[in-house]
Amino acid sequence: MLSTFACDSAAYLVGKALGRHKMVPHLSPGKTWEGAAGGLLAAIASAAILTLVFNSYVPGLQIALALPQALLLGLLIGILGQLGDLSESLLKRSVRAKDAGGLIPGHGGLLDRLDSLLFTGPAVYFYSRWLLS
Repeated sequence: MLSTFACDSAAYLVGKALGRHKMVPHLSPGKTWEGAAGGLLAAIASAAILTLVFNSYVPGLQIALALPQALLLGLLIGILGQLGDLSESLLKRSVRAKDAGGLIPGHGGLLDRLDSLLFTGPAVYFYSRWLLS
């Protein structure tokens, strides 16, 4: 979850600061390629950092990722999280809704905070099952 949220936050911040090239303007006008790259790097970096922290400071951790496994997981999270976000934008556009709700002001609704997890959650689950087999 932390890597997914790091990806979302970095994509937003980098896109706002450096975004020049629109990714899919008819679907999600604010998303840029620069933001997507920033989100991808943040997902990879956060997965690596979290792995190093958990491997170093959590005694008795039974499922510890090696750094290359964490980097691949971060890559998957970075790609799939943004696909989840774009998929939710597609759903909103198909019903002509700007926001998915008003529970969190300024964020387009609770679904906008969780849409990436719809794709990354199953990916992390199946990735971990594959590693354990």
